[in-house]
Amino acid sequence: MAWLVWTVGVIAYILTVMQRTTLAAAGLDAADRFGLNPGTLATFVFIQVAVFAIAQIPAGLLVDRYGPRAMLVANAALLAGGQFLLATATTMPIAIVARVLVGTGDAIVFAATLALIPRWFAARRVPLMTQLTTIMGQLGQILSAVPFVALLRHTGWSAAFLSVGAASALVGVLAFAVVRNGPPGTWVPTPIASVGDVGAALKQVWSRPGTRLGFFGHMATQFPVTVFALLWGFPYLISAQHLSESTASMLIMVLVVSTVAIGPVIGVLTARHPLHRSWLIFGIMAPAVAVWTLVLALPGPAPLWLLIVLVVTLAAGGPGSVVGLDIARTSNPRLNIGVAQGIANLGGFTATLFVLAAMGAVMTIAGGFTPEAFRLSWLVMYPVWALAVLGIIVTRRKARRLDAENGIVPRPLRQVLAEVTNR
Repeated sequence: MAWLVWTVGVIAYILTVMQRTTLAAAGLDAADRFGLNPGTLATFVFIQVAVFAIAQIPAGLLVDRYGPRAMLVANAALLAGGQFLLATATTMPIAIVARVLVGTGDAIVFAATLALIPRWFAARRVPLMTQLTTIMGQLGQILSAVPFVALLRHTGWSAAFLSVGAASALVGVLAFAVVRNGPPGTWVPTPIASVGDVGAALKQVWSRPGTRLGFFGHMATQFPVTVFALLWGFPYLISAQHLSESTASMLIMVLVVSTVAIGPVIGVLTARHPLHRSWLIFGIMAPAVAVWTLVLALPGPAPLWLLIVLVVTLAAGGPGSVVGLDIARTSNPRLNIGVAQGIANLGGFTATLFVLAAMGAVMTIAGGFTPEAFRLSWLVMYPVWALAVLGIIVTRRKARRLDAENGIVPRPLRQVLAEVTNR
């Protein structure tokens, strides 16, 4: 039963990621349909991500109170409604309302799917199952980059968005029929709390150093791949790197396949070395910084092999961000899992909001979808990386001090690296 429940949750998550990224695949079409410049297009997606980020904590509270099953059904209704509305939209205000619905549904499904795992699987399997959930969800990017784009080209805007909305509606029916909040007699809803109690609980969860460490760890790894996949990657590959649409779609597939391949490795390392998870985050972030620096330093388009290396390093950021969620989860009691992971998830998506908007503004000032405008706009990532690193260093020191008071002392990093190398 556990695997069946998890499978339905994962299917819902896959379709949600597809709905989240359809606008990236249709970014240039959206710009033509609604008459958008880069800054306005960024604002369009910014609102969707902002709603997703704002809804994280309420979604965690709702999942803790009403259970993952009800929230998966609500997710399906929101996504279907949003995509149906976007299919018929001809003006920006209606399109924005549509993406608000999609962003809200996106926030709900993530909290609900992750909440199923510790209720249905043993604690030792939770890190790996969380990684598997995340990487399977990224298959939605393939659905948006290949079949959705083909549908868009052959049937047009309205039919394409109506089709993907209907798919989520069907999964909502499946979730209602199959998903259960936990094994019989094990799930207990969190009592309804007052606004003051909710505020106190949030303050308590945030006060734990592990929650903040998860927040900054999520920030360090997640925003580059999310910005790339959610909006700017596809237009960048076509407009700035002069790739064909089919080659750009191929690189998106490489990103997803790499995520699937890398995720289990990170999940195993997370489970085996829980006291060195922050070093794992640094090991994921550093290659992304290095490769982006090389690509942006080139005077012209990058060779295809280097773009492949870029998307592979970006792909590691997805599973890497789950390490931050795992840190937050293990730093809080089960009663607050939804809220703790929601707070940690805000790290990457807050950074994503800033980078999405800043890139759009820079490109608009620099002349639109040009190679030089894209080159300048990607530079806004570097201050965010610096902030994340500083946050990790500060909060890790506090978390380790607390662990030391409880008699928990990590082994030297060189010893862990030698052990991993010899396996």
